[in-house]
Amino acid sequence: MPENEALARCTPAISTADRRPLLFLVAAVVIVADRLSKLWIVAHIRPGYSIPVIPGFFRLSHVLNTGAAFSMMETWRPDYVRIGLISFSLIAAVLVFVLLWKVGRAFSFTSVALALILGGALGNLYDRIVLHHVVDFLAVNLYHYHWPDFNVADSCIVIGACLLLVEIFQPEKPEA
Repeated sequence: MPENEALARCTPAISTADRRPLLFLVAAVVIVADRLSKLWIVAHIRPGYSIPVIPGFFRLSHVLNTGAAFSMMETWRPDYVRIGLISFSLIAAVLVFVLLWKVGRAFSFTSVALALILGGALGNLYDRIVLHHVVDFLAVNLYHYHWPDFNVADSCIVIGACLLLVEIFQPEKPEA
């Protein structure tokens, strides 16, 4: 019997554990963190008010966002905007779920990014369905520029998108 065959029979096959449960746990943690942070804001800050954290730079606010980012759909009727955003979010969440299911067997920038995006999308989707608006509460000012208020879900979506960009632009490793 050749030496390689004997070695192959004695060496257990190396299998990598399926990482999808952990990645879906990441998405669930994002949803829970988003919900808890929004519940705290609703309980402690009245809509339209804010609490300075770093004066002139960062504050906790309470904004009821019924529209889309960057004033998209601003000429639509409010109920159409809500239905449109819910529909878009549902389709996006299903697509991200399917992609995460396909690539989630291992940890990678892509799989973690998709988990963050899925959690963020579902966090904001919950608000749109149940509350008819998204609660935004993180307010940042850079000099005279006020960045639009956002929340934990938005942050995770952006971080996920940045991880995808890192993955896309990361140079390929040469095969050995």
